[in-house]
Amino acid sequence: MNKGTVIIASSIMDAWGGSEELWAKTVPFFQQAGYKVVVCKHQIDHKHKRIAGMIDEGVTFLSTAPAKPLYVRLFWKIVNKIRQWAGVKGDPEKPYFYYSYDSLTFKKYLKTYKPRIVLVSQGVNFDGLHYAHACMDLNIPYALVSHKAVDFYWPQFLDHREEIRSIFRKARHCFFVSEHTKRLTEEQYGVRLPESHVILNPVKPTDYIPYPSSDDVFHLCCIGRIFIVEKGQDMLIRVLSQPKWKSRPIVVNFIGTGPDEIVLKELAEMLDVKNINFYGHIDNVYELWSKSHALVLPSRTEGLPLVIVEAMMAGRPIITTDVGGNREFLEEGETAFIGHANDESFEETMERAWANRERWSEMGKKASCSIRNRIPGNPEKIFADHLLSTL
Repeated sequence: MNKGTVIIASSIMDAWGGSEELWAKTVPFFQQAGYKVVVCKHQIDHKHKRIAGMIDEGVTFLSTAPAKPLYVRLFWKIVNKIRQWAGVKGDPEKPYFYYSYDSLTFKKYLKTYKPRIVLVSQGVNFDGLHYAHACMDLNIPYALVSHKAVDFYWPQFLDHREEIRSIFRKARHCFFVSEHTKRLTEEQYGVRLPESHVILNPVKPTDYIPYPSSDDVFHLCCIGRIFIVEKGQDMLIRVLSQPKWKSRPIVVNFIGTGPDEIVLKELAEMLDVKNINFYGHIDNVYELWSKSHALVLPSRTEGLPLVIVEAMMAGRPIITTDVGGNREFLEEGETAFIGHANDESFEETMERAWANRERWSEMGKKASCSIRNRIPGNPEKIFADHLLSTL
């Protein structure tokens, strides 16, 4: 039984991003309901295990920026040069992304597949608006999910704010992963979205993992993309460079990869910080938390990081910053130590945590109980049910 097509448009430029787990885990619900699923991304890495697995399950993946023949690239280069020379910027009534190659290619897919609905999954609250605009332009139903809003970066669409407000207002659904993301998006675009929903990302349930011995050394785990402007690992390195931290029995283990890995290693070397390790990506959650006493997350911006939920489930306290939805599941001094995203405040937060290190095990148990009472068992099904209700 084929009821039609659902298109998922992901704005993530990398081969795979953590924010894509939400839409990926809704795919089976669409398929079970009788819909064909087509996923559009800027580029498709067919060898990535998540993508390859979904292709095996019948999902179609399409690039919105497929490789163009040389003559086509030359043609558009000449056209753009002429437009630039002539001062032609396109229709002033249309946002700049109306003319992007991504948008034009995506429109072709919309016309070919005629989807029942399009789910636009945004890493931030603006990087998928060109997909939503294409849907609005063709009068195709769409829904938006925004995984983050950045306090220190307000989207620069001054000439087209009303049109962007229309994109949000005309969406069948607007989803946000935290109350912070919803509130800040409304403030940044000057639009109230009373019918929007806060939806949690799916998380793999983790049993409480017995707290490790701390007789010799305390191990802090810093999990996340090595991307300093967002994740703030440089603040943590600067804290650890102080003489008092160099003399303390503490090790920070960085888990993850990213574009700033070399930069961070060089910073640590320059500041003579030796009590750290870089482990890259780790799949074995049990092995990770069985050796870690707490999660440290010095972020400058977040949506609602899954690593907080996972650490709480495992029974570990959190040392973090008051950004994004971080505080929404945490309680200062009970399950976490929370500061601001600057060097001075985060150093004070680390010091407060260290002074209370004998309470970490007790705080972890509270965190484990707290998170199990807060999160639904199957957020991806709740998300899918919202979408399917409009079809």
